[in-house]
Amino acid sequence: MCAALGMLGTRKMLSVFIILAAVCLQGTLVQQPGTAERRKLFFERFRRLEEQFRRFQEVTLTRLQEIAGNYNVSYNIDAKFEQLLSKHQGLESAANESHAATQEELSHLKALVKKLQNKGKKQDSKLGALEEALRERTARRRQRCSRSEPGAAAEEPPAKPGPQEQEPEAAGGQNPTVKKLHGKHRQRKKLLQESTRLAAQSRGLQSGPPPGQEAPQRQEAEAEQPHPPEPQALRQQQAVVDKAPEEQSQSEAPRKPGTICNVDSMLFFPNASTENFATFTPGFQAGLLELSLCSWVSTSANYLGTILSYATEDNDNKLVLHGRDAAPRNSIHFVIGDPAFRELPVGRILDGKWHHICVIWSSIQGRYWFYVDRRLASMGSKFQKGYEIPPKGSLVLGQEQDTMGGGFEPSESFVGYLAGLAIWDRALSPGEVSGIAIGRGLPRGTIFTLANISALHGALQKVNCTCLEHCL
Repeated sequence: MCAALGMLGTRKMLSVFIILAAVCLQGTLVQQPGTAERRKLFFERFRRLEEQFRRFQEVTLTRLQEIAGNYNVSYNIDAKFEQLLSKHQGLESAANESHAATQEELSHLKALVKKLQNKGKKQDSKLGALEEALRERTARRRQRCSRSEPGAAAEEPPAKPGPQEQEPEAAGGQNPTVKKLHGKHRQRKKLLQESTRLAAQSRGLQSGPPPGQEAPQRQEAEAEQPHPPEPQALRQQQAVVDKAPEEQSQSEAPRKPGTICNVDSMLFFPNASTENFATFTPGFQAGLLELSLCSWVSTSANYLGTILSYATEDNDNKLVLHGRDAAPRNSIHFVIGDPAFRELPVGRILDGKWHHICVIWSSIQGRYWFYVDRRLASMGSKFQKGYEIPPKGSLVLGQEQDTMGGGFEPSESFVGYLAGLAIWDRALSPGEVSGIAIGRGLPRGTIFTLANISALHGALQKVNCTCLEHCL
């Protein structure tokens, strides 16, 4: 554009110069006589120059127009290029957002797949354990049938069930409620026999002896035999008999208030919600080769939910006391290093009352023990022998983790009360377990108690209470 303007300026100057030159020459020719022919030649040349100049002007204008058109085209190309660049940037940002959303969906799908795989492993292990138990029961029944066949020399007593198969009442003998019912039945039976005997004697007296001896013998019989009680007296005596077992049960109350004073605090989980849980931050600081967990538990639900779960990045079931609202509801899974687990019987706990439980495990020989109210309810060996529970994980109370710190399900939530929960990095002795249950101080070596909770979530409530009897 600048070049075109320069050429226009040059053309104007050239036009002025030619005109001035023509005027000067004309004046010179007028002053000199006899120059008509020269003037004619001059004008012819001047017309030629003017024609050439006109052509030059046309060519210049054409060139300038071409240059201007090329400039407009280049300007339009720049604008279009900028538009394409902005569109490219928009497409790139949209592609990045789509990629991020896709990655998030993939991570979610991976978590779901991992969760399904873990559940599949649990179901396979559970089915294997059920099949093994079914085979053992079938073999035991066959053995009993073979012993009961005719011709056998002597009938041997049935094999004693293992700790896993014992009913909760088996460890303590006959159920106290059954004893009370038997005693009440015997007392009523004696009372009925006594009233029947007295009625029979009264009927014998009414039949009477011969006429001459009727009055003396009746007087002697009345003097020797007591009168039968009236119906009201019988009802009163029956009421006294009925009240006796009740007074006996009241006298058998477990303990006086304020006798178990080693709990420090209590957690209340009001409902089955994934929002209700407590966390310990950080988790285990060192690997565990032995473990003991004891707590007072009370639940009015018909199942015992997940009490504790410990997860790491590579495994979400490193340590779990896993329960859920699904059959069988009278047992929970004691998991160490998924998929290895053992079933623990908890049927006697599901009555809404306080019960003391202790779960103990040692990697030496893979031994484990489960105590309920100071009684050994289950035990075994070869359970994760030589295994070490790793450190730096996520420790949660009241929920089962399917991912580290999350992945909860309402059916696996704990509902009820936990009091005096404590964890040790060693195996407690039976005497120490009994001492905790009767209210003595906690044994040495606790690594976690309810006082170490870092956060409470949802509607979970923590109540400070030194004695168990004062927590509710």
